[in-house]
Amino acid sequence: MPQVSVKNLTKPPTAPLVVNYCDSFLSRLRGLTFRSSLPHQEGILLVQSRDSRIDSAIHMLGVFMDLAVAWIDDTGEVVDVRLARRWRPIYVPQRPARYILEMASSRLKDFRIGDKVEFKQL
Repeated sequence: MPQVSVKNLTKPPTAPLVVNYCDSFLSRLRGLTFRSSLPHQEGILLVQSRDSRIDSAIHMLGVFMDLAVAWIDDTGEVVDVRLARRWRPIYVPQRPARYILEMASSRLKDFRIGDKVEFKQL
């Protein structure tokens, strides 16, 4: 699975963030289910084919930890940020998004609505 670095152009985070790029159905379906921990510097980027509220909705069933989640649209703008609690059935972003960035809950304050984000393939 390819990896990308994620950079917040508006407010650079204090620690680098390297994520797995999940653009296939199976990799998005698997997500972080059945994982019990996630290092601060790692995460996953779920990639949809277009901006959508429904397609970018996530579930936390089978996820054993809380996650910081940032929804990002096709222009690279953060459109929603939430703390996703373990075992919750659904989270839907406020606005359509193409990218869902799932990170350790400790990174929740690294992204805010309106921030510009850049992805760079490693």
